[in-house]
Amino acid sequence: MDRRQFLLAGSALAATAALPHTAAAQGAVPARIGYIPIIGTAPVFVAQGEGWLKEAGIAASFTVFESGPNMIQAFASGTIDFYLAGIAPLAVARSRGVDVRVVAATAVAENVFVAAPALAKFFTPGTSAAAAFKAHRAATGKAARLATQPAGSVPNTTLQYWLWEVVKADRADIEIVPMGIDATQQAVLAGAVEGGIVREPALTIVQTRNPGIRLIAGGEELFPGQPGTVLAGSGAFVTKHPEAVERTVGALIRAAALIASNPDKAAPHVGAALGKGIVDPALIRKGLTSPASKFEIDPRKIIEPSRAMQAYQVKLGSLEKELPFDGLFETQFYERALKAAG
Repeated sequence: MDRRQFLLAGSALAATAALPHTAAAQGAVPARIGYIPIIGTAPVFVAQGEGWLKEAGIAASFTVFESGPNMIQAFASGTIDFYLAGIAPLAVARSRGVDVRVVAATAVAENVFVAAPALAKFFTPGTSAAAAFKAHRAATGKAARLATQPAGSVPNTTLQYWLWEVVKADRADIEIVPMGIDATQQAVLAGAVEGGIVREPALTIVQTRNPGIRLIAGGEELFPGQPGTVLAGSGAFVTKHPEAVERTVGALIRAAALIASNPDKAAPHVGAALGKGIVDPALIRKGLTSPASKFEIDPRKIIEPSRAMQAYQVKLGSLEKELPFDGLFETQFYERALKAAG
């Protein structure tokens, strides 16, 4: 299964998933949650599946989106109350007058670098990444083509940070090829590129289909503290329903703990949201415990890495200037939920 099928599976199930949510306890607050169907969203769907969102006083319904920017449009128009996707578009959205508040993280360090077999063979024990890229060019006469999303995206930024700041690769040995998430997965599988940035479930999918595709660098190696998926609410919703938001964040804390302690129990909830009956349950289970899956609810941990990433985007020229973070992160909900949890 490729990511496009994954997206379609999530889209097809969105209406079905919403049906039982309307039966939440009387007095529950309706909450429309937009999401991208990736493993990084798992804590929300585990909390939903375990009934913890309902206990929190949230009657959740879900709508699938293919990208964060598309979701921001829906968010700005009032179509959804919560945004469940990557952090990158949110500061830009806020700078344009969209009142959005990050109340929790759900995952960090999601983007990882993989090498197709033609490049992977040069990453031998004791060989630095820079030397591996140089050896590939010496052997083939061509720079290694590395696929990632367009300039300004988190995947593109993390790849360039790793290449130029960590690995210190020779720019002559690398060709960055911007393309979409689906295209990246397919290009790596087809050998049309020598490597690329992927995240779950794409990492599990490509390695299952071709075990010769190697994970070369994890999320923390690419960009220290790499910020990932977050749960952000509209200013209106967060202001009107602070207690429900706090309890929701508490439910996410419980969900992340369950994923860590009992992924077998958590996996069906995630599978139901991201493609039950189409996505192999074993793939979901493997994705939850993958090196590319690090679930983190504390939003405080991604504030400074988000600032650092934005600063590097300015250095790369993909962002004109650093944007203010004032009011973007509402950490008090996590702090109170953590205290309430004991």
